[in-house]
Amino acid sequence: MDQPEDFQSGAEFRAATARELLHRAFENLSQEHLKRFRHKLRDTPQDGRSIPWGRLEGADALNLAEELIQFYGPEPALDVTRKTLKRADIRDVAEQLKEDRLKRLGPSSSSLLSVSEYKKKYREHVLQQHAKVKERNARSVKINKRFTKLLIAREGAASVDGALGPADERETQRARRSDTHTFNRLFGRDGEGQRPLTVLLQGPAGIGKTMAAKKILYDWAAGKLYHGQVDFAFFLPCRELLERPGTCSLAGLILDQCPGRSAPVRLMLARAERLLFILDGADELPPPAPADAAPCTDPFEETEGARVLSGLMGKTLLPGARLLVTARATAPGRLQSRLCSPQCAEVCGFSDKDKKKYFHKFFREEWLAEQAYRSVKENETLFALCFVPFVCWIVCTVLRQQLDLGQDLSRTSKTTTSVYLFFVASFLSSAPAADGPQVQGELRKLCRLAREGLLGHRAQFAEKDLERLQLRGSKIQRLFLSKKELPGVLETEVTYQFMDQSFQEFFAALSYLLDDKGDRAPADSVGALLRGNAELRGHLALTTRFLFGLLNTERMRDIERHFGCVVSERVKQDVLRWVQDQGHQRAAPEGTQETEAPEGREELEEEEGELNYALELLYCLYETQEGAFVSQALRGLPELALERVCLSRMDVVVLSYCIRCCPEGQALRLVSCGLAPTHEKKKKKNLMKRLHGSLGGSSSQATVKKTQASPLRSLFEAMTDQHCGLSSLTLCRCKLSDSVCRDLSEALRAAPALTELGLLQNGLSEAGLRVLSEGLAWPQCRVRKLRVQQPTLQEALHYLIGALSQSSALTTLDLSDCQLPEPMVTYLCRVLQQSGCRLQTLSLTSVKLSAQSLQELREVKKAKPGLVITHPLLESHP
Repeated sequence: MDQPEDFQSGAEFRAATARELLHRAFENLSQEHLKRFRHKLRDTPQDGRSIPWGRLEGADALNLAEELIQFYGPEPALDVTRKTLKRADIRDVAEQLKEDRLKRLGPSSSSLLSVSEYKKKYREHVLQQHAKVKERNARSVKINKRFTKLLIAREGAASVDGALGPADERETQRARRSDTHTFNRLFGRDGEGQRPLTVLLQGPAGIGKTMAAKKILYDWAAGKLYHGQVDFAFFLPCRELLERPGTCSLAGLILDQCPGRSAPVRLMLARAERLLFILDGADELPPPAPADAAPCTDPFEETEGARVLSGLMGKTLLPGARLLVTARATAPGRLQSRLCSPQCAEVCGFSDKDKKKYFHKFFREEWLAEQAYRSVKENETLFALCFVPFVCWIVCTVLRQQLDLGQDLSRTSKTTTSVYLFFVASFLSSAPAADGPQVQGELRKLCRLAREGLLGHRAQFAEKDLERLQLRGSKIQRLFLSKKELPGVLETEVTYQFMDQSFQEFFAALSYLLDDKGDRAPADSVGALLRGNAELRGHLALTTRFLFGLLNTERMRDIERHFGCVVSERVKQDVLRWVQDQGHQRAAPEGTQETEAPEGREELEEEEGELNYALELLYCLYETQEGAFVSQALRGLPELALERVCLSRMDVVVLSYCIRCCPEGQALRLVSCGLAPTHEKKKKKNLMKRLHGSLGGSSSQATVKKTQASPLRSLFEAMTDQHCGLSSLTLCRCKLSDSVCRDLSEALRAAPALTELGLLQNGLSEAGLRVLSEGLAWPQCRVRKLRVQQPTLQEALHYLIGALSQSSALTTLDLSDCQLPEPMVTYLCRVLQQSGCRLQTLSLTSVKLSAQSLQELREVKKAKPGLVITHPLLESHP
């Protein structure tokens, strides 16, 4: 876009005129007035800045004018001079300067406010522009009334090295509700006292990142956030800027958001450290330019939108400015590599309490909100899905219709896909029966539009796109597309976009089932969707999930019933073959151990993508909700490995479902995994409750806490399902809490297929190892091979060794890297010689043994020649 007149041809004229006006004003001052003016100028800084006294003291009229122009700029120097003259009580000269300026430079120049004057005007403009937000059905609501607080966890609060225990065991690691204090903390000082200049706010689709970013902008304008730190904040929607026709500059983008386009942009940019840019949806940015491409460094340079955004993110453009970047968490490593030392935070969605608050805000009527809330809470899976605000909105929208019709969404919906499908079907069913075939045909065209846009990285569609598919003015367009006007090169451009990005992804997935033709081009097939490169795969992650969800047999019947088409089983078989192929392509060599993190950034990003990919595949399988399909798919993936993953509550639900359905011989390996905090900060008890606890209520409370379920209980319960084929479980560097050990011990007693268990470097406590040993000694426990690596446990191994004489299944024990003092080895040898001990292999690699201990082990080998004991010094003679 073109720069304003102030920054183009008239700039030199205005500068020369301003210099002349200042000279004339100062020449009319006496020496006493000039001295008073200099002192007032020093004592009253403008916009937080003042000219150093060394440059003012002794300056004559000519030098003083030059100092003002160089420091503030030509026209702002006139503003500063006039105000300072008034403060110095030299009002006649101040009024003459004002009149001369109006005559020579005109009213347009006088309307250009100084930064300090403009701040208030801009804040009022932001408050007015963002007081209301549009819902997906185009209804405008006040942001303060609709915004429901989300849980936000800063990086470090959800470390993957954290314990797999209840979140309330570590108060400091909780996610916090998104109030003003939490938003202020995003740019708070770190442990070394440094404030981050870039904050990355990430989370899955629909979790509320954009709404949170808009609330931050609104609260800043209301004076609640970053007080005294940020003078101006700007909201930049990345997707819209990337699809914007023509070129733009950062200065132009700033002016677009300013009232009357009268902002003192140069002065604002001169203090970049006082600016905040909110980049919403930065994961939409294309890959970075080649290394030899010149980065954008000039805020007035007209260039592509992607280059402007990349310059901000890479700090080549306004390096001192603050950035708040929102993005989906599909491949955070790739985005973080483009940011300079970002402070990362994760949007965790609604807490259970906030779900209820959202229902009440949506329905307004108390009785209706309670009825809707109870109906959803009865379905545990659907209730869990409502932690995503957009899913919560869909559920509430459909419930509003279904409660009138006597139907119940909560009884049929278990996945995100089923919620979206139910939403679309409910709107189609509201059409008159005579219009059914026409609406169904329009829906197929809408799905095609969604797929074309998704594969072409487009979210904005021109009117000609809708006309080509005969969608302009149709009911489908009015239901699912929203109209938007964008500033064009010559005139305003009308565009259309889906009511939410996730809906475009849903309809794109649906297109593969509604338009399943054998003659489809290979580039437009399901295989092309699934086999794309890593960058494209992250972009299509949610679409792929929806595709899996739509392959559920019941969902396919729903599609045939509501959309009037027959869905081919061929798509389902293609997807199944693709999943099984992943196992062959990604199978690790036998005996592969957990690896250290790679040194290079590129290698780290690539490995991170692979680790996230495993969890993403489990999400896809979960969406199908078909045990037979999941079992078949996992046959091609004999080992499920999740490394350095911070498991959310929903992650555990997904993992548990897949383990419940896994085939015989399946292995699960969790390495350096932690549990993301999902609970809000615990409120302090009032005085009476604390007194009650100290005067006799503490024992009962302790009992409740002791029996509290661990966050992994659902996973361990899945292992006990009679159809579960999990045979090997390895937990490495997961810091198992006592509650996790207790629930795992219960699972060991009933797991029908588990024969191998690995507990490696998990920071087990003595109580944890004791309860695990009880589970291993249970008569029904089928674990035959046990690996324990825990150097810190010495005396506590007494419990584990004692279980050897009681276990009827355990035949292999690996205690490598453990510490075995002489009394413990003596006890071990005594247990090994008992008739009830069925151990056949004992590995003591890397265990330091004394000469006496080695001799005792040799005697055990003589007494039980069938027992294999492995140690490098065991075969040597004293």
